Amino acid sequence: MSVAPLAPSRPAAPSAPKGTAHARQPFDSFLTSYRERLAHLFSTRADADRMDQARALPSYVLSSVRETDPLSVYIPEAYGGRGGVIAEGQAVLEATGYHSLALTLMVGINGALFLQPVGKYGGDEVKQRTFDGFLRHKRLGGLMITEPNYGSDALAMQTSWTQTASGDYHIDGIKHWAGLTGIADYWLMTARAQNDDGSLRRDVDFFVVDQTQAGQHVQVEEVYPNLGLRLLPYGRNRVDVRVPASAKLEPESTGVKMMLDLLHRSRLQFPGMGMGFLRRIFDEASEHCRERFVGGSSLIDYDQVRARLARIQAQITSCAALCLDTSENAGVDLDLTRVGMKANAFKTSVTDWMQDASQSFLQLMGGQGYRSDHLAGRATVDSRPFQIFEGSNDILYQQITETVAKAMRKAKSSGLGEYLRGEETTARAATMFGDLLDFDVDWKMPQRKLVDLGKAISRIVSMEMTIEMGERGYDAELIGNALDQMRADVRGMLETYRTKAVSLVEDAAA
Repeated sequence: MSVAPLAPSRPAAPSAPKGTAHARQPFDSFLTSYRERLAHLFSTRADADRMDQARALPSYVLSSVRETDPLSVYIPEAYGGRGGVIAEGQAVLEATGYHSLALTLMVGINGALFLQPVGKYGGDEVKQRTFDGFLRHKRLGGLMITEPNYGSDALAMQTSWTQTASGDYHIDGIKHWAGLTGIADYWLMTARAQNDDGSLRRDVDFFVVDQTQAGQHVQVEEVYPNLGLRLLPYGRNRVDVRVPASAKLEPESTGVKMMLDLLHRSRLQFPGMGMGFLRRIFDEASEHCRERFVGGSSLIDYDQVRARLARIQAQITSCAALCLDTSENAGVDLDLTRVGMKANAFKTSVTDWMQDASQSFLQLMGGQGYRSDHLAGRATVDSRPFQIFEGSNDILYQQITETVAKAMRKAKSSGLGEYLRGEETTARAATMFGDLLDFDVDWKMPQRKLVDLGKAISRIVSMEMTIEMGERGYDAELIGNALDQMRADVRGMLETYRTKAVSLVEDAAA
């Protein structure tokens, strides 16, 4: 599926480099070369099936992947990259995710959580230096927000900064669960300004920490034995660095809004990672079910097996619709601070589909899939944290409902159906439910009901994007199946929302 590219809006730097040969390639050729390299590394080498058992991506793999310059799609043309076109980034994520979920997350971290925000909010000096490091020296970058005592409560972070007499910034604190711990050359570091009395300001600031420079080394205190995504190192980091004044990113208004713009854009790009993963699951599961015989019949002849495969296929179609919308509406030149509901819906829907598909794949594989060196088992474990990091899905579902409730109160409306039918991101999808959505929303509902309703709304948003893709000529049968599947899911979610919640029994006898 081709997507019209978005032209970058930032002006060219006066001393723009010519860029690498890969950056100057037509995109189709660039993507083909990248796919061929991944296929060789992950499909034809004898040790490919054992690769994910390691605790780090083998150096020959990382070196070979970086030779094709996949991260150049996130770098502006003015600095030697391919232009930062979102559609190209989605295609690279999909190609990567087909072969390795850990590697596609590595690409996503570098692109959405480092290169894009630096390209949008960094000054020319820091952009010139870091982009050159990526293109010429094959360096890597990541984002450090989370702290041991402040995970989801990011705005309460205790990492602080003070400005020295020379104009440099001293950053002090503890960060953990940052992907690429101990490997990244650059960190996009979040901190809060420290007042004279030692208290911290509410706003958040971002700094580029360059570990190749003196005084900017982040000390790894502990490397975590993470359960999944074993190729990506995570850990606890002691931050005590001094960075130049040019390393501070400059928000267009506040640091909190810059963070929202960054995180919303990243969440909108999850469909790229999910698309390749879902396609691989479907291909592997379909092949197995055709070749495996039980009771004299191929597995694929059994109705329940076909139901599982049809569900994964429907999820692929819906994920493609989200990819299309992201490619056209999440450009770095756009302000995404106010698209929280859509961003949260995209991230939660895709990551739930990823885990659901992997569970079906594991079920279809039977005992074989329960081996730690089999793709089905690895896929199940590796896709699970996608529902947790960068905003736990439970929290994001709650936020979706709260966003809708706030808008409904402002409009003095309590009818959910009426509201959703009037919103651009849900209008056509909401009409498909008839009067099922025509109920008043209880503004004082318990948290678990906020989550239940948010889950249903997220799927309605995904249905809207699927309808849009269908109207633009995508296969009508696939669109119909995807909409039918999501409509059934929403009905089940709404039933859960309406059902009386089970209460926790305190001090119950065993």
